[in-house]
Amino acid sequence: MLSVASAALLLFFVMDPLGNVPLFLSALKHVPPARHRLVILRELVIALGVLVAFLFGGPKLLDLLHVSGVSLTVAGGVVMLLIALRMVFPSTEHTLKEDVAAEPFIVPLAIPYVAGPSAMATVLLFTSREPDRWPAWLAALLLAWLASGVVLFFATGLARVLGSRGLTAIERLMGMLLVVVAVEMILSGLREYLAT
Repeated sequence: MLSVASAALLLFFVMDPLGNVPLFLSALKHVPPARHRLVILRELVIALGVLVAFLFGGPKLLDLLHVSGVSLTVAGGVVMLLIALRMVFPSTEHTLKEDVAAEPFIVPLAIPYVAGPSAMATVLLFTSREPDRWPAWLAALLLAWLASGVVLFFATGLARVLGSRGLTAIERLMGMLLVVVAVEMILSGLREYLAT
């Protein structure tokens, strides 16, 4: 059983705010510096709204699609593994960086940079496996979102202090930890399937 702290840490890794720092700065290059923090705050609030909607509406959607908890566990693990591998082995060909000509709105900052497929799948996984613990999952989501928000709010300063190499090193470390968690999710789903 995951604690609130463990779930929040997992979500923080999945949201990958340090990996998003260069993506945010690139997307905001055509926005006046005085508006950067206001735009980041707006996009973070939108991302939180999307993730909360998935937290509460996701199980109903899964019931509608007749998706079992075991399938979701394995699928969530696979998605997380793919995201983690991209963090460990970044590709210059398939980068998430998007050229934004004006002030970004919802895409790409809120979705997919903060509320991406892996974050959505993770909150969906939490609430579908143990729906009665929704207050704990909501608390974990808020903690992870707050920590990610602090990192992204001070993106310019972090990029200056850590540099591109420092950010890359931390992102790869987070990716390695996420690989382990993803493999554990896949194995857990398979064990559950074989036991039934």
